[in-house]
Order: sequence, then C-alpha cells, then structure tokens
Amino acid sequence: MFAKRRKQAAISPQPLSKALYGKDSMKHGVILVIMGIFSIFGSKANASVEADFWKWFQKNEDMIFNFEKDTENTFDKLSLALSKVDPELTFEFSPIRENGKREFVLSAGGIKKSFPSVELLFNSAPELKQWTIVKFRPRRTPLNDLTFGGVSIKADDVYYNIYKDEDKLGVVLFFDNYSDKEHTTYGNLGYLFLDEALGEYDVETKLGFIEFHNKSSEHFDGAKPIRELATQVDEYYDN
Repeated sequence: MFAKRRKQAAISPQPLSKALYGKDSMKHGVILVIMGIFSIFGSKANASVEADFWKWFQKNEDMIFNFEKDTENTFDKLSLALSKVDPELTFEFSPIRENGKREFVLSAGGIKKSFPSVELLFNSAPELKQWTIVKFRPRRTPLNDLTFGGVSIKADDVYYNIYKDEDKLGVVLFFDNYSDKEHTTYGNLGYLFLDEALGEYDVETKLGFIEFHNKSSEHFDGAKPIRELATQVDEYYDN
C-alpha cells in the first residue's frame, strides 16, 4: 500500500494498572461528534466541500492514478485537497489490481472525531472507472511488516494479550526490543499494527486501553501472535 500515514501524537509510557491512556492522550482526546449538529448547521457547507473535492479528484484523476511518476508532488496536492474537507483526513492507495483499478482508502488518520468526515466524503463519491473507494483503513491479510522511525518489525514477531475494559477490550502489544526510551516509536508502530490487524474503525470503536511492552514483561504470559487478534475480537463482539 502507498499511503499518507496518520498524524502521530506524542506518547507517554504508563504501567498496565494506569492503562486507559490509549485513545485519550494518543488520539488527541476522543470526542464523539453529534451528528445532529452536522445535519442542522453543517450539511450544506460540507456537501459543497465534498463535491469540490470529488470535482478536483476527477479533474486530476490521471495524475493521481499514475502517482508514481511524481509521487511527492501528487501526494502533496491530494493531501491539500483532502485538508479542505477535514485537516485530519489522509489516504492510502493500493497497487493496480487485476481489474485495472486501484483502491483509494479514505482515512481519518485514527482520529475518531473525524470519522463523520470520512463517512460524508465516502457517501458523496461519484462512480469512478479506475477506482474502488474504501472508507477507513481495512484489515490486512496477511499482516504487513512495518517500519517507522528507523525501526523495522515483522508482523510475526508482534504478540498481544487482551483484557476486559468495561464494555470494550484492552490490548497490550509486546515487542522484542521495546523500551521506555523508544516508547513513541513503538507506540506508533503498535497503532499501525493494530490498524493492520483490526482495521481503523474497529481499533477506534472496540478497543479500550492500549499499551506496549517488552516481551520480558510479567504480562507476556499467555500472549498470542497478533495475527490471531481479529478472530478473538470478533468472537467477543459476536461478529
């Protein structure tokens, strides 16, 4: 996948016993947007902004589809166009599929308050012959190995444990070389792995606290490979 990744936040390490920081500090404070406010005050303005985006997209469709010819310039232009809809929005492209199309993934960058912007933009998308529009980063099978901040980690080396967290599930991810000194780097990698395993929407709506530990942690006992996480979460929510 070719992507503009989520805007990363600073992360501070915390022990498991004080773990409910996951969405609150790292995700700029999760505040649910009341859809009624959108429909009463913002629908006309948003519709215009969304329509303008798709008009721009169609006008520049060939450039965007063939972005490898000038990747940085194309991504910058697309990011600017998306920011006029919502500054938090970002995107991913797939390689060209067998049907000749690319996937264009609309993402809120893991920021839950911008989920309505993704929904509105997705619902206003026109028919595009070269594109399949996808809302929110989807689950990936198999999970991709990831690199961030100079640290590369194989998906097969990431393990997890889950815990009941009120009406949600808390998750602890375990890495071989995690340390408090590199908490921000491993935290960002952790969220990216969770997006890979569960998809952006489920990470934000079904998980409570999220923590990152070294495999030497006392909490590692019984940990499972992250590739099993989706099945366990789905079983919990009876999906």
